[in-house]
Amino acid sequence: MSLPLLALAVVVLLVVGYAGYGRFVAARFGLDDARATPAHTCQDGLDFEPTPPGYLLGQHFSAIAAAGPIVGPILACQQFGWGPCVLWIALGCVLIGAVHDLSALVASIRHGAHSVAEVVRRQLSPRAWAAFLAFIWLALLYVIVAFTDVTADTFLGRIEELDGVQVGFERGGAVAFASITYLLLAVVMGLVQRFLRPPLWALTLVFVPLAFGSVWLGTQCSDLLVLEGVHRKQVWGTIILGYCFVASLLPVWLLMQPRGYLGGFVLYVVLGVGVAGILCGGFAVAQPAFKGFVQRDAAGVATASGYLFPFLFVTIACGACSGFHGLVCSGTTSKQLDKESHSAPVGYGGMLLEGFVALIALSTIMIVVPAAGTGPGAIYGQGIGQYICALPGVGREHLLTATVFGSMAFSTFVFDTLDVATRLGRQIVQELLGRRSPTWGALATATTVGIPLLFVLGADPARKAYLDYWTLFGASNQLLAALTLLGITVWLKRTGRPWWFTAAPCAFVLVVTVSALALIAWRGFSAGAAGFAPLVNALVALVLLALTALLVVEGARAWSRPTETPLPGDPPPAPATSAVAA
Repeated sequence: MSLPLLALAVVVLLVVGYAGYGRFVAARFGLDDARATPAHTCQDGLDFEPTPPGYLLGQHFSAIAAAGPIVGPILACQQFGWGPCVLWIALGCVLIGAVHDLSALVASIRHGAHSVAEVVRRQLSPRAWAAFLAFIWLALLYVIVAFTDVTADTFLGRIEELDGVQVGFERGGAVAFASITYLLLAVVMGLVQRFLRPPLWALTLVFVPLAFGSVWLGTQCSDLLVLEGVHRKQVWGTIILGYCFVASLLPVWLLMQPRGYLGGFVLYVVLGVGVAGILCGGFAVAQPAFKGFVQRDAAGVATASGYLFPFLFVTIACGACSGFHGLVCSGTTSKQLDKESHSAPVGYGGMLLEGFVALIALSTIMIVVPAAGTGPGAIYGQGIGQYICALPGVGREHLLTATVFGSMAFSTFVFDTLDVATRLGRQIVQELLGRRSPTWGALATATTVGIPLLFVLGADPARKAYLDYWTLFGASNQLLAALTLLGITVWLKRTGRPWWFTAAPCAFVLVVTVSALALIAWRGFSAGAAGFAPLVNALVALVLLALTALLVVEGARAWSRPTETPLPGDPPPAPATSAVAA
């Protein structure tokens, strides 16, 4: 199979999907720029701030695209082969993931930029709202714990992409220094933009090169932030969560918007390098397209996540569909959307970009034959390094430098999702309590980071904990997407609008994720299970299944209620076609 032709086919499918099905879905919502968005009607300079679409897309893309669309496809390819992964990434993005993201964004702005939990409360019931908030809370805890673990490891030099690579600097100190420099640059950019108001192109020309330079600067100042002692991972974890506490309380213009904009360029450059490497590198596909429907161990027993259905889908996770995206869409992005027509490029288009990130990640394992036990990060770093060396004028003699730079850039910006998740947790708690004061914001943030802090302080510093929880993370994440689509489908039906385009993906993802959680629970409680992680995963899986059952019952009850009067600002029931910008 030709790698360039395969990649080109997927890209064409994504582009056609955006121009065709994306436009069709946007038309069902009747997007209209004459209708003021909450960014204007509730503008407060903290969370609500009208933002240009290009700037907002960079921030949104940076928030949703972290380690998920990279780790997931590589893990799935190792288990099942690249063929099923390509099909799920391409079709899942166009028909399910992007529909979910766009629908969550539009539903949020039509409900005053409230979270998807508020949509569930108004369309289903207060009981469903409470269950959904509990579900979101558990999902966010898994996100924060997993990404704090990943980031703390990078600050200690435990970077899978650099395993076995000899470099002339302290790897952990380099990443830590580069990360802090990058954040400070974002704050400076936010201040300059806020008070001096230069054109965006001028800010881009100055701060984007400085952001890439911060990675190089980290290698030159790598000794300054090296921690010693047995508990240094706990120390870094505490510092990271402390940063999240502060960052989630800052105005979006000061840190989140400029940081997301800069981080988006890093992702764009990696995508560009991947495309150029695939097209110009002449790499052959070194992995089988299909490895079977069931993966077994040496004794012939199916592995814990070895069934293609349902674990292919939840392992790839964010690369095709992610409930976390709905939280970002309704928690931060909807509060900054300048015009309704921007929903399509930011919501639907942002998910397709993430699918492209997943494709590039998948291609990195397709061109290598990794040794047994090689982690996804190491495979990704090696692949990106080879792509860089395939560029004209670079050459294989620069492979080490290319691998180090690509790995440093990736590791530096992975933790962007952490403070977004913390901000979302703060907003959800404040929404639940109906308290908007700064004091309550601080208390809500402290609650959000407090439970992950307990996990961080009690974790084994020698383990990569995110690998223990990845399958449950993927299942809960995609189940959150299904439940979000459930609430949106009820809203569309009760306001007399077409609803099948959200109901169909809702039903599919619901079946997949419920099956995965049931198998996780069964495995965790089986006699052969050992260790803390399988038991915790099993218990959480049961809780998530119970919450899901409650929400489905409440959705069925709401379905049979009389048609609801459209919300203020809602378009008429007939599909609008004249004000669509997809």
